[in-house]
Amino acid sequence: MKKKLSKKNKDPHVKRLHNYYQRTGFYMFIWESIKKAFWPAVVIAILVFVFNKYVYNINDGLQKMTETFSRPSLLITFFISETILGLVPPEIFIAWSKKTSTPLLNVAILAVLSYLGGITAYFLGKTSLKIKSIKQYLEVKMADHLKNTKKWGGLLILVGALLPLPFAISCLTAGMIRYPIKNVIIFGLFRFLRFAIYAWAIFSVVS
Repeated sequence: MKKKLSKKNKDPHVKRLHNYYQRTGFYMFIWESIKKAFWPAVVIAILVFVFNKYVYNINDGLQKMTETFSRPSLLITFFISETILGLVPPEIFIAWSKKTSTPLLNVAILAVLSYLGGITAYFLGKTSLKIKSIKQYLEVKMADHLKNTKKWGGLLILVGALLPLPFAISCLTAGMIRYPIKNVIIFGLFRFLRFAIYAWAIFSVVS
């Protein structure tokens, strides 16, 4: 009986949330984001295929990258990138990890660094509020993200963690609106799932 009552009490809450996200355009935002990410991803995949087949073997390039740059320097570069607006696509580093002697360990380290980069971005966003010029710049530059984060909070962080959207930007704006760090830490954990899925896909392609 208690379980049935509990279920009945939860249903209206879920329905209200669904109506809220529908009314505020969250589902449309996700759909538009996926559409925006889809065609660039297709174009990039075609360009990579053509480049790999007719210009330069990417596997050789990744092997040279492994031999040229030290592991710590690549990991530091990746962490900085994942902290500052996701400047370099993490897929490049995941592909690099496949050419190392311990690919799974390196992917795990990359996932941890990406997660920590998002948390660091959160605190950078929070700290930026104390510097007037930076605060004003970011408020203009991140206007849409700030508006969306205020509306959708943790779900936007979850989307940033899973989808090909800049995770660092989601965390940065969360810090700027002083969104609870506890929720950022929890929703950000989905970043590990994204790395697991992408590693499986990339490892299937890179030899």
